[in-house]
Amino acid sequence: MPQVIPDQGRVVRRVALAAATVLVAAGAHAGDPERGAYLAAVAGCASCHTDVEGRGPPYAGGPALKSDFGIFRAPNITFDPDYGIGTWSEDDFVRALKRGVSPGGQPYYPAFPYVSYAHMTDRDARDLYAFFRTVEPVPEAALGHELAFPFSVRLGLWAWRLLYFDPSDDALDTTSHGGYLANALAHCGECHTPRNRLGALRTGMAMAGARLGDGDVAGNLTPDPDTGLDWDATDLRFFLQTGLTPDGDAAGGAMALVVEHSTGKMTPEDLDALVAWLEALPPVRNALKKPSSD
Repeated sequence: MPQVIPDQGRVVRRVALAAATVLVAAGAHAGDPERGAYLAAVAGCASCHTDVEGRGPPYAGGPALKSDFGIFRAPNITFDPDYGIGTWSEDDFVRALKRGVSPGGQPYYPAFPYVSYAHMTDRDARDLYAFFRTVEPVPEAALGHELAFPFSVRLGLWAWRLLYFDPSDDALDTTSHGGYLANALAHCGECHTPRNRLGALRTGMAMAGARLGDGDVAGNLTPDPDTGLDWDATDLRFFLQTGLTPDGDAAGGAMALVVEHSTGKMTPEDLDALVAWLEALPPVRNALKKPSSD
């Protein structure tokens, strides 16, 4: 039988197409560290994972976070292989961020806001991973949690997750850009939404203010006329940029760190989207004091 010789041009095109497909697939998983640095600021990673008052190294472990269950401390998330996350793969990082599970399969306490981060896009999560790979590794162990029994037993977290963690839950808006910033990336509701006795967010009271574990109050961000925020868009934008209120007061406590490390670093476009979303919130009555500087 005569030998069939394939068209050389067709072979070259197929090889080129296959090579391009491989490169695109590889690129789809390659995070952008520069974009990740911005996302880390918006997500407020430094506020929890850096002991600012103690002048600790960036991302090497955070200060005490008081709660009704004890004291939580954010761990070292630098890429040190012994004390940080230096042995984590990208998939390990994304799973921890969006599913609240360690590479070894252990559940994280929801003081780590994976309930909000679950709605983060995979692209944003991978860009964050790329950024943290560029952070200077710190070979220091972060202080651990101080929790009373039974909260010190992580096994109980599996039951908590069955009750309160549904990554597909769309009770809060993350489809609009402002809603995505507020409810996923910047996770505003983790402080500004009250929790039930087991520490789960009461989504029916979203952004209506909450009493924090240290006794401070994260104010009601909804426009309820008696207990909510009555600032206009200009005042709200200025506060998120500078920490200064319309009456000349300044943000304190946790909110001061949020302004310094997160909202104060937002692009004008992101800030405008967040402000517009907050202004459109339905009013929710809450018995907590009306917010002023925090």
